[in-house]
Amino acid sequence: MRILVDYRPALRERTGVGEYMHNLVRAYAHHPDAAGDEMAVFTSSWKDRPAPRLALELSARVVDRRVPVRILNYAWHRLEWPPIEALGIAADVVHAAHPLLIPSRHAAQVVTIHDLFFLTTPELTRAEIRRDYPGLAPGHARRADAIVTNSCYTASLIERRFGVQRSRIHICSPGPPVWRALGRAPNVPRDGYVLFVGTLEARKNVGALLDAYSRLLEGHARPASLVIAGKSTPDAAGWLDRLSRPPLAGHVRHLGYVPAADREGLFAGARLLVVPSRDEGFGIPALEAMSAGVPVVAANRGALPEVLGDAGLLVDPDDAAGLAAAIHRMLTDEGVAIACAQRGLARAREFSWERAATAVRHAYATAVENRCQRRRRAKGPDDPLLRPPFE
Repeated sequence: MRILVDYRPALRERTGVGEYMHNLVRAYAHHPDAAGDEMAVFTSSWKDRPAPRLALELSARVVDRRVPVRILNYAWHRLEWPPIEALGIAADVVHAAHPLLIPSRHAAQVVTIHDLFFLTTPELTRAEIRRDYPGLAPGHARRADAIVTNSCYTASLIERRFGVQRSRIHICSPGPPVWRALGRAPNVPRDGYVLFVGTLEARKNVGALLDAYSRLLEGHARPASLVIAGKSTPDAAGWLDRLSRPPLAGHVRHLGYVPAADREGLFAGARLLVVPSRDEGFGIPALEAMSAGVPVVAANRGALPEVLGDAGLLVDPDDAAGLAAAIHRMLTDEGVAIACAQRGLARAREFSWERAATAVRHAYATAVENRCQRRRRAKGPDDPLLRPPFE
Protein backbone atom coordinates (compact mmCIF):
# COMPACT_ATOMS: atom_id res chain seq x y z
CA MET A 1 0.00 0.00 0.00
CA ARG A 2 1.00 3.59 -0.66
CA ILE A 3 -0.04 5.56 2.41
CA LEU A 4 -0.15 9.33 2.87
CA VAL A 5 -0.50 10.59 6.48
CA ASP A 6 -1.37 14.16 7.42
CA TYR A 7 1.63 15.33 9.45
CA ARG A 8 0.71 19.02 9.73
CA PRO A 9 -0.23 18.93 13.46
CA ALA A 10 3.36 17.86 14.20
CA LEU A 11 5.09 20.39 11.95
CA ARG A 12 5.72 22.99 14.67
CA GLU A 13 5.18 21.75 18.21
CA ARG A 14 4.21 18.16 18.82
CA THR A 15 1.38 18.57 21.30
CA GLY A 16 -1.25 15.82 21.70
CA VAL A 17 -2.38 15.20 18.11
CA GLY A 18 1.03 15.95 16.63
CA GLU A 19 2.79 13.62 19.07
CA TYR A 20 0.29 10.87 18.29
CA MET A 21 0.71 11.15 14.51
CA HIS A 22 4.51 11.39 14.74
CA ASN A 23 4.88 8.24 16.81
CA LEU A 24 2.24 6.33 14.88
CA VAL A 25 4.03 6.96 11.58
CA ARG A 26 7.39 6.01 13.04
CA ALA A 27 6.00 2.81 14.57
CA TYR A 28 4.24 1.87 11.33
CA ALA A 29 7.38 2.37 9.26
CA HIS A 30 9.24 -0.13 11.48
CA HIS A 31 6.42 -2.66 11.79
CA PRO A 32 7.35 -6.03 10.21
CA ASP A 33 3.94 -6.46 8.57
CA ALA A 34 4.30 -3.11 6.79
CA ALA A 35 7.64 -3.91 5.15
CA GLY A 36 6.19 -3.71 1.64
CA ASP A 37 4.21 -0.51 2.20
CA GLU A 38 5.30 2.97 1.11
CA MET A 39 4.73 5.53 3.87
CA ALA A 40 4.72 9.27 3.19
CA VAL A 41 3.82 12.22 5.42
CA PHE A 42 2.19 15.40 4.13
CA THR A 43 3.11 18.86 5.39
CA SER A 44 1.96 22.26 4.23
CA SER A 45 2.64 25.78 5.41
CA TRP A 46 3.53 29.13 3.91
CA LYS A 47 6.53 29.67 6.19
CA ASP A 48 7.24 26.53 8.25
CA ARG A 49 9.23 23.73 6.64
CA PRO A 50 9.76 20.19 7.93
CA ALA A 51 12.99 19.47 9.77
CA PRO A 52 15.84 18.45 7.42
CA ARG A 53 16.18 15.02 9.03
CA LEU A 54 12.45 14.31 9.36
CA ALA A 55 12.38 11.67 6.61
CA LEU A 56 15.27 9.84 8.27
CA GLU A 57 13.67 10.11 11.72
CA LEU A 58 10.34 8.74 10.52
CA SER A 59 11.68 6.33 7.88
CA ALA A 60 9.06 7.86 5.60
CA ARG A 61 9.03 10.13 2.57
CA VAL A 62 8.13 13.76 3.25
CA VAL A 63 5.76 15.49 0.82
CA ASP A 64 5.90 19.23 1.50
CA ARG A 65 3.78 21.90 -0.20
CA ARG A 66 4.07 25.64 0.35
CA VAL A 67 0.35 26.20 0.90
CA PRO A 68 -0.97 28.15 3.93
CA VAL A 69 -2.67 25.77 6.34
CA ARG A 70 -5.77 27.93 6.80
CA ILE A 71 -6.36 28.27 3.06
CA LEU A 72 -5.87 24.57 2.41
CA ASN A 73 -8.10 23.60 5.33
CA TYR A 74 -10.88 25.90 4.14
CA ALA A 75 -10.67 24.45 0.62
CA TRP A 76 -10.55 20.88 1.87
CA HIS A 77 -13.24 21.26 4.52
CA ARG A 78 -15.71 23.50 2.70
CA LEU A 79 -15.07 22.82 -1.00
CA GLU A 80 -13.59 19.31 -0.76
CA TRP A 81 -10.95 20.49 -3.21
CA PRO A 82 -8.20 20.07 -4.35
CA PRO A 83 -7.81 16.29 -4.25
CA ILE A 84 -4.36 15.04 -3.31
CA GLU A 85 -3.84 13.96 -6.91
CA ALA A 86 -4.04 17.62 -7.98
CA LEU A 87 -1.17 18.31 -5.58
CA GLY A 88 0.95 15.74 -7.39
CA ILE A 89 0.43 12.96 -4.83
CA ALA A 90 -0.56 9.37 -5.56
CA ALA A 91 -1.70 7.12 -2.71
CA ASP A 92 -3.88 4.12 -1.97
CA VAL A 93 -4.77 5.43 1.51
CA VAL A 94 -4.91 9.03 2.73
CA HIS A 95 -5.09 9.39 6.52
CA ALA A 96 -6.36 12.68 7.98
CA ALA A 97 -5.09 13.65 11.42
CA HIS A 98 -8.50 15.17 12.22
CA PRO A 99 -12.20 14.22 11.80
CA LEU A 100 -12.58 15.71 8.31
CA LEU A 101 -11.79 13.88 5.08
CA ILE A 102 -8.82 14.80 2.91
CA PRO A 103 -10.14 14.88 -0.68
CA SER A 104 -8.92 12.20 -3.06
CA ARG A 105 -10.13 10.82 -6.39
CA HIS A 106 -8.73 7.34 -5.89
CA ALA A 107 -7.38 6.78 -2.37
CA ALA A 108 -9.28 5.20 0.50
CA GLN A 109 -10.04 7.92 3.05
CA VAL A 110 -9.30 7.49 6.76
CA VAL A 111 -10.10 10.07 9.45
CA THR A 112 -8.82 10.32 13.03
CA ILE A 113 -11.25 11.25 15.79
CA HIS A 114 -9.51 11.81 19.12
CA ASP A 115 -12.59 13.10 20.97
CA LEU A 116 -16.00 14.70 20.42
CA PHE A 117 -15.42 17.76 22.58
CA PHE A 118 -16.08 19.94 19.53
CA LEU A 119 -19.58 18.47 19.36
CA THR A 120 -20.50 18.26 23.03
CA THR A 121 -19.15 21.70 24.01
CA PRO A 122 -18.62 23.71 20.80
CA GLU A 123 -18.67 27.02 22.67
CA LEU A 124 -15.32 26.10 24.25
CA THR A 125 -13.57 25.51 20.91
CA ARG A 126 -11.97 28.03 18.55
CA ALA A 127 -11.14 28.86 14.94
CA GLU A 128 -11.57 26.09 12.33
CA ILE A 129 -12.59 23.51 14.91
CA ARG A 130 -15.54 25.66 15.96
CA ARG A 131 -16.37 26.69 12.40
CA ASP A 132 -16.16 23.33 10.64
CA TYR A 133 -16.10 20.31 12.92
CA PRO A 134 -19.60 20.31 14.51
CA GLY A 135 -21.41 20.66 11.20
CA LEU A 136 -19.16 18.56 8.98
CA ALA A 137 -17.65 15.80 11.12
CA PRO A 138 -20.76 13.58 11.42
CA GLY A 139 -21.18 13.36 7.63
CA HIS A 140 -17.45 12.92 7.00
CA ALA A 141 -17.32 10.10 9.57
CA ARG A 142 -20.16 8.28 7.84
CA ARG A 143 -18.42 8.67 4.45
CA ALA A 144 -14.96 7.66 5.65
CA ASP A 145 -13.67 4.26 4.58
CA ALA A 146 -12.29 3.78 8.10
CA ILE A 147 -12.10 5.75 11.35
CA VAL A 148 -9.13 5.69 13.69
CA THR A 149 -9.58 6.57 17.34
CA ASN A 150 -7.58 5.98 20.50
CA SER A 151 -9.96 4.65 23.16
CA CYS A 152 -13.04 2.50 23.63
CA TYR A 153 -14.71 5.53 25.20
CA THR A 154 -14.36 7.62 22.05
CA ALA A 155 -15.25 4.69 19.79
CA SER A 156 -18.55 4.28 21.63
CA LEU A 157 -19.29 8.00 21.27
CA ILE A 158 -18.59 7.90 17.53
CA GLU A 159 -20.83 4.88 17.06
CA ARG A 160 -23.65 6.41 19.07
CA ARG A 161 -23.49 10.07 18.01
CA PHE A 162 -22.57 9.60 14.34
CA GLY A 163 -24.39 6.35 13.58
CA VAL A 164 -21.22 4.66 12.31
CA GLN A 165 -20.92 0.87 12.30
CA ARG A 166 -18.47 -0.29 14.97
CA SER A 167 -16.69 -2.47 12.38
CA ARG A 168 -15.48 0.72 10.65
CA ILE A 169 -13.99 2.16 13.87
CA HIS A 170 -10.45 1.07 14.75
CA ILE A 171 -9.00 1.64 18.22
CA CYS A 172 -5.31 2.53 17.95
CA SER A 173 -4.27 3.53 21.46
CA PRO A 174 -0.90 5.30 21.76
CA GLY A 175 2.10 3.79 23.45
CA PRO A 176 4.32 5.26 26.17
CA PRO A 177 7.65 6.93 25.47
CA VAL A 178 10.96 5.18 26.00
CA TRP A 179 12.74 6.87 28.89
CA ARG A 180 16.49 6.81 29.45
CA ALA A 181 16.34 6.40 33.24
CA LEU A 182 12.72 6.59 34.36
CA GLY A 183 10.27 3.71 34.19
CA ARG A 184 12.12 1.11 36.22
CA ALA A 185 10.66 1.99 39.63
CA PRO A 186 8.24 4.47 41.25
CA ASN A 187 9.35 8.09 40.94
CA VAL A 188 7.94 9.93 43.97
CA PRO A 189 10.55 12.44 45.22
CA ARG A 190 9.64 13.89 48.62
CA ASP A 191 10.38 17.42 47.43
CA GLY A 192 8.81 16.92 44.00
CA TYR A 193 6.32 19.33 42.51
CA VAL A 194 2.70 18.97 41.40
CA LEU A 195 2.77 18.79 37.59
CA PHE A 196 0.27 19.64 34.87
CA VAL A 197 1.10 18.89 31.22
CA GLY A 198 -1.13 19.97 28.34
CA THR A 199 -2.17 22.80 26.08
CA LEU A 200 -3.82 25.54 28.13
CA GLU A 201 -7.26 25.39 26.54
CA ALA A 202 -10.74 25.42 28.02
CA ARG A 203 -11.38 21.68 28.22
CA LYS A 204 -8.16 21.10 30.17
CA ASN A 205 -9.89 22.76 33.13
CA VAL A 206 -6.75 24.44 34.52
CA GLY A 207 -8.92 26.84 36.51
CA ALA A 208 -10.13 23.96 38.70
CA LEU A 209 -6.51 22.94 39.32
CA LEU A 210 -5.65 26.50 40.38
CA ASP A 211 -8.69 26.55 42.68
CA ALA A 212 -7.60 23.28 44.26
CA TYR A 213 -4.01 24.41 44.63
CA SER A 214 -5.16 27.67 46.24
CA ARG A 215 -6.96 25.59 48.86
CA LEU A 216 -3.72 23.72 49.56
CA LEU A 217 -1.89 27.02 50.03
CA GLU A 218 -4.47 28.14 52.56
CA GLY A 219 -3.99 25.05 54.69
CA HIS A 220 -0.22 24.49 54.45
CA ALA A 221 2.69 26.80 55.09
CA ARG A 222 5.03 25.29 52.51
CA PRO A 223 3.21 22.99 50.08
CA ALA A 224 4.86 21.53 47.01
CA SER A 225 5.11 23.97 44.12
CA LEU A 226 2.89 23.68 41.05
CA VAL A 227 4.49 23.44 37.60
CA ILE A 228 2.33 24.02 34.52
CA ALA A 229 3.86 22.81 31.24
CA GLY A 230 1.89 23.64 28.14
CA LYS A 231 1.42 26.03 25.27
CA SER A 232 -0.77 29.00 26.07
CA THR A 233 -3.94 29.83 24.12
CA PRO A 234 -6.42 32.72 24.38
CA ASP A 235 -8.36 30.56 26.87
CA ALA A 236 -5.44 30.80 29.29
CA ALA A 237 -5.34 34.59 29.78
CA GLY A 238 -7.32 34.54 33.03
CA TRP A 239 -5.40 31.57 34.41
CA LEU A 240 -2.01 33.09 33.71
CA ASP A 241 -3.10 36.38 35.25
CA ARG A 242 -3.92 34.53 38.49
CA LEU A 243 -0.34 33.25 38.73
CA SER A 244 1.00 36.74 39.39
CA ARG A 245 -1.41 37.48 42.24
CA PRO A 246 -1.86 36.06 45.76
CA PRO A 247 -2.22 33.36 46.81
CA LEU A 248 -0.58 31.75 43.76
CA ALA A 249 2.23 34.25 43.20
CA GLY A 250 5.61 32.68 43.88
CA HIS A 251 4.20 29.16 44.12
CA VAL A 252 3.34 28.36 40.47
CA ARG A 253 5.61 28.22 37.44
CA HIS A 254 4.37 28.25 33.84
CA LEU A 255 7.02 26.71 31.58
CA GLY A 256 5.16 26.94 28.27
CA TYR A 257 5.47 24.15 25.73
CA VAL A 258 8.04 21.50 26.71
CA PRO A 259 9.35 19.47 23.73
CA ALA A 260 9.45 15.69 23.83
CA ALA A 261 13.22 15.64 24.28
CA ASP A 262 12.87 17.49 27.61
CA ARG A 263 9.91 15.55 28.99
CA GLU A 264 11.97 13.07 31.00
CA GLY A 265 13.54 15.80 33.10
CA LEU A 266 10.12 17.32 33.62
CA PHE A 267 8.61 14.08 34.94
CA ALA A 268 11.71 13.20 36.96
CA GLY A 269 11.11 16.19 39.25
CA ALA A 270 7.40 15.55 39.73
CA ARG A 271 5.79 14.03 42.81
CA LEU A 272 2.54 13.57 40.88
CA LEU A 273 0.73 14.54 37.69
CA VAL A 274 -2.74 16.12 37.76
CA VAL A 275 -5.09 15.74 34.77
CA PRO A 276 -8.26 17.72 35.63
CA SER A 277 -9.73 17.72 32.09
CA ARG A 278 -13.47 17.83 31.60
CA ASP A 279 -13.10 15.55 28.59
CA GLU A 280 -10.21 13.53 27.16
CA GLY A 281 -10.31 11.13 24.24
CA PHE A 282 -7.29 9.41 25.77
CA GLY A 283 -4.91 11.52 27.88
CA ILE A 284 -1.33 10.98 26.69
CA PRO A 285 0.26 12.86 29.66
CA ALA A 286 -1.37 10.34 32.02
CA LEU A 287 0.22 7.45 30.11
CA GLU A 288 3.56 9.27 30.05
CA ALA A 289 3.43 9.75 33.81
CA MET A 290 2.47 6.13 34.50
CA SER A 291 5.30 4.86 32.30
CA ALA A 292 7.71 7.13 34.21
CA GLY A 293 6.57 5.83 37.60
CA VAL A 294 4.86 9.11 38.50
CA PRO A 295 1.50 8.74 40.31
CA VAL A 296 -1.56 10.39 38.75
CA VAL A 297 -4.59 12.29 40.02
CA ALA A 298 -7.11 12.52 37.18
CA ALA A 299 -10.68 13.49 36.37
CA ASN A 300 -13.25 10.72 36.48
CA ARG A 301 -14.55 11.69 33.03
CA GLY A 302 -13.88 10.86 29.40
CA ALA A 303 -11.35 8.16 28.65
CA LEU A 304 -9.19 8.83 31.72
CA PRO A 305 -10.78 6.08 33.88
CA GLU A 306 -10.24 3.65 30.99
CA VAL A 307 -6.57 4.64 30.60
CA LEU A 308 -5.69 4.69 34.31
CA GLY A 309 -7.65 1.70 35.53
CA ASP A 310 -6.76 1.39 39.22
CA ALA A 311 -3.41 3.13 38.78
CA GLY A 312 -4.42 6.56 40.07
CA LEU A 313 -6.88 8.61 42.08
CA LEU A 314 -9.98 9.65 40.14
CA VAL A 315 -11.97 12.71 41.20
CA ASP A 316 -14.77 14.96 39.96
CA PRO A 317 -12.94 17.69 37.99
CA ASP A 318 -15.49 20.31 39.07
CA ASP A 319 -15.01 19.58 42.78
CA ALA A 320 -12.09 21.82 43.83
CA ALA A 321 -12.19 20.53 47.41
CA GLY A 322 -12.10 16.90 46.28
CA LEU A 323 -9.28 17.64 43.83
CA ALA A 324 -7.30 19.40 46.57
CA ALA A 325 -7.82 16.45 48.91
CA ALA A 326 -6.58 13.95 46.31
CA ILE A 327 -3.47 16.04 45.57
CA HIS A 328 -2.79 16.43 49.29
CA ARG A 329 -3.13 12.69 49.83
CA MET A 330 -0.69 11.92 47.03
CA LEU A 331 1.77 14.47 48.47
CA THR A 332 1.62 13.26 52.05
CA ASP A 333 0.79 9.53 51.96
CA GLU A 334 3.94 7.78 50.78
CA GLY A 335 2.24 4.39 50.69
CA VAL A 336 -0.58 5.56 48.43
CA ALA A 337 1.80 7.41 46.11
CA ILE A 338 4.12 4.43 45.71
CA ALA A 339 1.25 1.98 45.25
CA CYS A 340 -0.29 4.14 42.51
CA ALA A 341 3.10 4.52 40.84
CA GLN A 342 3.68 0.76 40.87
CA ARG A 343 0.26 0.04 39.41
CA GLY A 344 0.87 2.78 36.85
CA LEU A 345 4.09 1.18 35.67
CA ALA A 346 2.26 -2.13 35.18
CA ARG A 347 -0.67 -0.45 33.46
CA ALA A 348 1.58 1.48 31.06
CA ARG A 349 3.11 -1.76 29.82
CA GLU A 350 -0.31 -2.73 28.42
CA PHE A 351 0.07 -0.02 25.77
CA SER A 352 2.61 0.04 22.93
CA TRP A 353 3.18 1.78 19.63
CA GLU A 354 3.77 -1.58 17.98
CA ARG A 355 0.21 -2.62 18.87
CA ALA A 356 -1.03 0.75 17.61
CA ALA A 357 0.77 0.19 14.30
CA THR A 358 -0.78 -3.27 13.98
CA ALA A 359 -4.23 -1.79 14.56
CA VAL A 360 -3.78 1.07 12.11
CA ARG A 361 -2.52 -1.28 9.39
CA HIS A 362 -5.73 -3.27 9.79
CA ALA A 363 -7.62 0.03 9.49
CA TYR A 364 -5.82 0.85 6.24
CA ALA A 365 -6.46 -2.59 4.73
CA THR A 366 -10.12 -2.39 5.74
CA ALA A 367 -10.39 1.11 4.28
CA VAL A 368 -9.00 -0.05 0.92
CA GLU A 369 -11.45 -2.94 0.83
CA ASN A 370 -14.36 -0.67 1.74
CA ARG A 371 -13.32 1.77 -0.99
CA CYS A 372 -13.18 -1.07 -3.51
CA GLN A 373 -16.61 -2.30 -2.49
CA ARG A 374 -18.11 1.16 -2.93
CA ARG A 375 -16.60 1.46 -6.39
CA ARG A 376 -17.68 -2.05 -7.25
CA ARG A 377 -21.26 -1.16 -6.44
CA ALA A 378 -20.94 1.96 -8.57
CA LYS A 379 -18.99 0.60 -11.56
CA GLY A 380 -19.33 -3.16 -11.58
CA PRO A 381 -17.03 -5.97 -10.43
CA ASP A 382 -14.87 -6.25 -13.59
CA ASP A 383 -13.18 -2.85 -13.39
CA PRO A 384 -9.40 -3.58 -13.05
CA LEU A 385 -8.94 -0.49 -10.88
CA LEU A 386 -10.94 -2.18 -8.14
CA ARG A 387 -8.29 -4.71 -7.24
CA PRO A 388 -6.71 -3.99 -3.82
CA PRO A 389 -3.23 -2.49 -4.39
CA PHE A 390 -1.48 -4.88 -2.01
CA GLU A 391 -2.61 -8.06 -3.76
